[in-house]
Amino acid sequence: MIVGALDGLLVADFSRVLAGPLAAMTLGDLGADVVKVEPPGGDETRGWMPPVDADGRSTYFLSVNRNKRSVALDLKDEDGLALARELVSRVDVVIENFRPGTMARFGLDYDSVSQGNPGVIYCSISGFGEGEGAALPGYDPLVEAVSGLMSVTGPADGEASKVGVAVVDVIAGMNAATGILALLHRRDETGEGGRLAVDLLSSALAGLANQSSAFLSTGESPKRFGNVHPSIEPFSTFAAADGPLMVCAGNDAQFRSLCEVLGLEEAAGDSRYETNAARVENRDALREAIETALAERGVAEWAEVLNAAGVPAGPVNDIEGGYRMAGELGLDPVDEFEGVRTPASPIGLVGEPPGTRLPPPELDQHGDEIRAWLGGS
Repeated sequence: MIVGALDGLLVADFSRVLAGPLAAMTLGDLGADVVKVEPPGGDETRGWMPPVDADGRSTYFLSVNRNKRSVALDLKDEDGLALARELVSRVDVVIENFRPGTMARFGLDYDSVSQGNPGVIYCSISGFGEGEGAALPGYDPLVEAVSGLMSVTGPADGEASKVGVAVVDVIAGMNAATGILALLHRRDETGEGGRLAVDLLSSALAGLANQSSAFLSTGESPKRFGNVHPSIEPFSTFAAADGPLMVCAGNDAQFRSLCEVLGLEEAAGDSRYETNAARVENRDALREAIETALAERGVAEWAEVLNAAGVPAGPVNDIEGGYRMAGELGLDPVDEFEGVRTPASPIGLVGEPPGTRLPPPELDQHGDEIRAWLGGS
């Protein structure tokens, strides 16, 4: 039997789609018992297809719902609401991502729940916070657009682009899990529960990291650079003989090694490229010289010789290639349990790694046992 770091913790997951379910699954991977409360029609992502697995299930839903038990409760029904209220009176953690005010209408908000369960940790995830933005629906592409993330993503001379995955939802889910763990630690010290609120817009702005810092310090919004880094050079994709090669020469020593491997010794001694700031200022000429040298060999060969010389470099893989590389490096990137393959947890607790006890559940798969438990029978 797998026993995780959070064994004994009981979580009620009222969330759906991505950010909340990811936070709940993270706790479940670490050992918590997660009860996924779904409406009678199920989490919306059960119907988000294609793609589907061999059994016709939405791969989107599968990605963030392992290690959970499912119960379908209609909160608009008196009996269903009573069971939901009984559930939140017993759990350690509640996670929800309804529009602000929705849970209060059912008497399932933090103020109501904490009256009977003062030690509860309550996490609310919204799109735009609980103030003026409370009524706005939060979807990842919308937040990517309005936050400015899209404005720094895509070709420098092309259209702004969203990221290829719902990255803001992912960041928000991780922020939620971190906040929950922080409040659980405090509860261990004080016995007090607490509430945290995570919103997608704040997660996006914080997730912009150096790009946000650049704006806050200069007052100027960063622009798109495509694959070129705004502050480091050479730190981008470059054209080799048979495709793009990512090269990340992040310091002067790596740049000199790059020049040596490429036969660009003159560039290494050129005052235009002596420092990173100088290389950024003169990047067009430097990139031309690098790509002229790279045109002599293919991506795989260059990646091998550059890495051997201490210069980080690699191909632009598709996702299959990314998983293949991780496997070759011994990272064990796939979680496979009862025929369901999902991305393995990246949280590497040494000696007590995350484990899978339950595959992503069918809708209401555990409903009878949970309703019986909540009803006292």
